[in-house]
Amino acid sequence: MLHLSWEMMIFVIVGGFLAAYVDSVVGGGGLISVPVLLATGMPPALALGTNKLAGTMSSLTSTISFMRTGNVDLKAVRGLFVLSLAGAVCGVFVLRQIPSDFLKPLVVVMLILITIYTIFRKNWGDISTFSQYSARTAFLMGCAAFLLGFYDGFFGPGTGSFLIFAFLMVGFDFVKAAGNAKILNFGSNIASLITFMALGSINYWIGIPMGLAMVCGALLGSRMAIRKGSAYVRPLFIAVCVLLVGKQIWSLM
Repeated sequence: MLHLSWEMMIFVIVGGFLAAYVDSVVGGGGLISVPVLLATGMPPALALGTNKLAGTMSSLTSTISFMRTGNVDLKAVRGLFVLSLAGAVCGVFVLRQIPSDFLKPLVVVMLILITIYTIFRKNWGDISTFSQYSARTAFLMGCAAFLLGFYDGFFGPGTGSFLIFAFLMVGFDFVKAAGNAKILNFGSNIASLITFMALGSINYWIGIPMGLAMVCGALLGSRMAIRKGSAYVRPLFIAVCVLLVGKQIWSLM
């Protein structure tokens, strides 16, 4: 069992707080939290499982925050939640059979396209134009929920950003898109967490304190997003997409 000094535990707690602050709004918190856990000397598999425990605690907190303020369209996400969870279960199962590294170039291309599209559509996501799904959009969103849930279980980086983009495409504003994405991301997190627990790939002595810090970061981040609206969420979304692109390119070099 890995035990940390007080100094390193403080480092983990602060890193978890910052990761959750960003992740609660636009995703991408793993850019901070996973390297923090790896810096403690954890093996990668244990770091990923411990991060999933802390991240699920954070995801639940931000999900509740968005729901309590009416920034989740429950009717629009109710069926999608189940598909996201089912997709993640399949993704984790396939991950045990096939390495996921081949996805990195595709993820880089998709994130670049999303970033460029968002930058050039200046007022996109400022005002919600969504009323209800047509049969076509319901089918497409169902496919997106399942596939992104699968992606989260199989690989993971950028899942929150991809989910937000999907909800923006059907007419939600940035804040409600973030709230809806949190619901689906929470579903895929649960599936992955249960798998890591079954495999014994979680350090609870580190994951729970980090998770509590992430709960605090998620509360602050989600409240800031709700209060400041799309003018705050949009640039943060673009910044996280850029960082995700940089991180994936770095890992390919």
